[in-house]
This record gives sequence, C-alpha cells and structure tokens, in this order.
Amino acid sequence: MPSLHRHEEEKFFLTAEGRKESVPSIHDPPTRELSVVVPSYNEEDRLPLMMDEALDYLEKRQKQDPSFTYEVIVVDDGSKDLTKKVALKYCKKYGNDKVRVLSLVKNRGKGGAVRMGVFGSRGKKILMADADGATKFPDIEKVEEGLNSLQPWPNQMAISCGSRAHLEKDSIAKRSYFRTLLMYGFHFLVWFLCVKEIRDTQCGFKLLTREAAARTFSTLHIERWAFDVELLYIAQRLRIPIAEVAVNWTEIEGSKLVPFWSWLQMGRDLLFIRLRYMTGAWQLE
Repeated sequence: MPSLHRHEEEKFFLTAEGRKESVPSIHDPPTRELSVVVPSYNEEDRLPLMMDEALDYLEKRQKQDPSFTYEVIVVDDGSKDLTKKVALKYCKKYGNDKVRVLSLVKNRGKGGAVRMGVFGSRGKKILMADADGATKFPDIEKVEEGLNSLQPWPNQMAISCGSRAHLEKDSIAKRSYFRTLLMYGFHFLVWFLCVKEIRDTQCGFKLLTREAAARTFSTLHIERWAFDVELLYIAQRLRIPIAEVAVNWTEIEGSKLVPFWSWLQMGRDLLFIRLRYMTGAWQLE
C-alpha cells in the first residue's frame, strides 16, 4: 500500500488573511454537496479564467438551489510563480469556506496534487478539474448525469469521466505525425496493459462519489501524468462502475506536458502499474 507523507505545512489550508485552518479528512462525514479539486503548477496566467468560469457557475447554481453547497480546493503544487497569490485572491473574494488553498512544500506531480486535495475535501461528490479550463465547467452537469446513470451505486461508489474521444479526428488533423504516433502508442499501451473500457483516460474532468474517491486514492501510487490510468485500473479491479461522457474541450496554450519525455515517462508508468499489481508488489486496499 502507498504511504502518504504530509509535511507539517501541508496539514493546513491558507486563508486570505494569512491564517491556517486544519485540513479535514476524506474519511470524515461530508459537509458539502460538491468539492472541486484544482491541481495547479505555475498556473498564474491560466488559473484566473478557469476560476472565474467555475465560480460564476457554482454561485449561480447555489442561488437557484440554496441547498447546494460547494468548495473549490486549489492545490498549489510547489509552484515557482504567483499561483498561490492568485488563488488567495479568490479566497478573499468568495470567502475561505468556499475557496481553499492548499500549498505543497515541493512539486509532487499532478496525481500527487489531486490526491492531496481529495484527502482534504468535504464533498459528497468530488470533481477533478484542470487549472487551464480546457473543459467548460458547466459540463459538470453532463458528468453528473453520467454518475446518476450508474445508480444504484454499489457501496455508494461510482465514477464519471469526461471524455474527448469524440474530438479525436479533429485533434489528429491539427497535430504533427510524430505527436499522433505518440498518442496512438499511448492509447494502445493503456488498452493492452491497464484499462480497456475507457477510450479517454487522460481527460482531467472526473467526478467521483466520496466513497469511490476514498477507496481509489488511498490505493494510488503514481503521482505524475499516468495517475488517471492507475485510478481507473484500481476502480475496475474493485468493480466500481465507471461512465464515460463526452464533454466540450479546447486546447489551451501553456501545457506542462513535454511531448516525447512525458509520453516516455507515462509508458514506463503503465508498465509498472501492470507488473507491480500482477506480482503483488502493489496491493489493493
């Protein structure tokens, strides 16, 4: 089983006033309808657009339905720019109870940042959302419909994944042959080694029930780009139902993914996922 090391500073959320608030636990009873976890590494330029769209939607939804409660958790993954400062401005504007900033001591990778945010969330449902805003936030209603379509949820566990698979032909037309080759190679490895039923494992827009998040993230080992694949691999092994739902998606400049080296790292991680679970080096909870 993975061991989670949390630095002393990572046991607290930062408030706009500079105070520290203790981070709750994913194993506590939920006190919000929805938690949105936003992993952010050097995102001072792209984060405001995503936060403006997300909070505008969430505030309107809360006005229409006062029983709807939410929190947005921005996980600053050891950024070297002003990401934390930008996020804290939203704490000041919307309140520390609605927007929370968790600052990691050092960069853990996207998977590590999401896991830290999930472990400190309070929602009945937990949404992973990328800081670049590539997926339109109102599409949360689509992934919610996907989650509801899986009911009754076994042991209250279910996952709904946003998907860009329907946009694949258009994206290929805009990519170089080399990047298209890398993409197909990665898709083949995902299918061959780990996850066969989900066409797009890498879309960063995923909605989980609290119980599913607690089970899968407690078992997660991969902390960088391929963590989505391990997450879904764990879910399939635990027989957690998964829905895949088409969402709107736009490529935003400033991606942290370095085409060749990132794909190489992900390919290695996929092999490790399969081999380590097969040999028992990694255990399911």
